[in-house]
Amino acid sequence: MKSNETFKNRLVGLQGNLLNFAYQLTSNREQAHDLLQDTTLKALDNEEKYVDNVNFKGWVFTIMRNIFINNYRQNVRKATVVDQTEDLYHLNICQDSGLATPEGSYAVKEISVAINAFPEEYRVPFSMFVAGYKYNEIADQLGLALGTVKSRIFFARKRLREILRDYN
Repeated sequence: MKSNETFKNRLVGLQGNLLNFAYQLTSNREQAHDLLQDTTLKALDNEEKYVDNVNFKGWVFTIMRNIFINNYRQNVRKATVVDQTEDLYHLNICQDSGLATPEGSYAVKEISVAINAFPEEYRVPFSMFVAGYKYNEIADQLGLALGTVKSRIFFARKRLREILRDYN
């Protein structure tokens, strides 16, 4: 019984830190509170899985991070549109993409060609960043240091600006 109370007290004591971390992940106050609530419930539901000699704070923060990633992936899947046209013309094109004009379509092709011409070490992190991954997620996936990922994305942006400077 005492162990159960200690667990709950430790969890309550982390609520402020967890809310700050949730806000860093979501950048939205309501979503941060929802994430905090989901994390607290999940930690309470899995109390029996916690081992006393493990870093409690790290364990709870990992639960929050995993919930956030799972929710993010679920939202991406929900937002995916299946193009039913015969030539897949509308695939991944949003309504206000500017592709309705020949100039807009040409510009997108130029940007794609420029990005695809980057060396893989720059192209992959930059493409992941454009797709919505956060720097730390890219670093984890590619097994790179966070600073390396940031600098590669910075240099890819800089190079893209140089290549496309005539489009301003």
